[in-house]
Amino acid sequence: MEPDQGSALPAGNIAADGAKGTMSGPHGAGGGALTRPRDPGESLVVAVDGPGGSGKSTVARELARRLGLRYLDTGAMYRAVTQLALERRVDLEDQQAVAELAERAVLTIGTDPDQPSVAVDGTRVDAAIRTRAVTNAVSAVAAVPVVRARLVAQQRQLIESARAEGGIVVEGRDIGSVVAPDAPIKVFLTASTEVRALRRSRQLGEKGVDDVARTLAELGRRDALDSNRTADPLAIPDGAIVLDSTTLSIPEVVDEVLRHCGQSTNVTT
Repeated sequence: MEPDQGSALPAGNIAADGAKGTMSGPHGAGGGALTRPRDPGESLVVAVDGPGGSGKSTVARELARRLGLRYLDTGAMYRAVTQLALERRVDLEDQQAVAELAERAVLTIGTDPDQPSVAVDGTRVDAAIRTRAVTNAVSAVAAVPVVRARLVAQQRQLIESARAEGGIVVEGRDIGSVVAPDAPIKVFLTASTEVRALRRSRQLGEKGVDDVARTLAELGRRDALDSNRTADPLAIPDGAIVLDSTTLSIPEVVDEVLRHCGQSTNVTT
């Protein structure tokens, strides 16, 4: 796959735009689509949803590599707007101010799974959007309906563009339910809250017991906010395969998803 240079997207200018890990069968209606073989000539969209720390980013990137597809982290887009709001000292409780900020910002998204990137107004923010401050604030920004509408339109545009190159793996919290409800492959990853907190603390470079406890509390708060927001709440999409990654390795999760893609586990890019 050729590295991409990213797609510049003005946010306000898109018109139409304990036990072994467990797996359950397709959730809700439409589950039969998961087991159909992939036609080598067709484009493929894989939707990967789940809460923070469930492993969806690592799994989605590896799936994209193995399938030779593009990769989109939609959460990075919400984080980018959040980071900009914090930098500009915008009151996150003022939904109109947050929406206006999102409309003015130009996001440039790179969808190479080996080098995913995000820039705001021409400045790379890959590291800046992964701080604890952004993590704790992003749910408030993501709950603003106008922001969600803008970014969902952009995400759909990126998905449509990627179809010409074979397809894309998209991860987030509302991909299979809102952004790409017709995706033939939908995955919902979960894990115990304790394991998710440990993973997230490690991502932040923290190892102390107090750090993990703090992250555990923050994850619980964000889970509640994301699941109960009015606009596009976190939920298991209809037709999704549900994987509990608590004690599954990344390769095990990826291989299970590939099985449902009708692919052998030795697919390489």
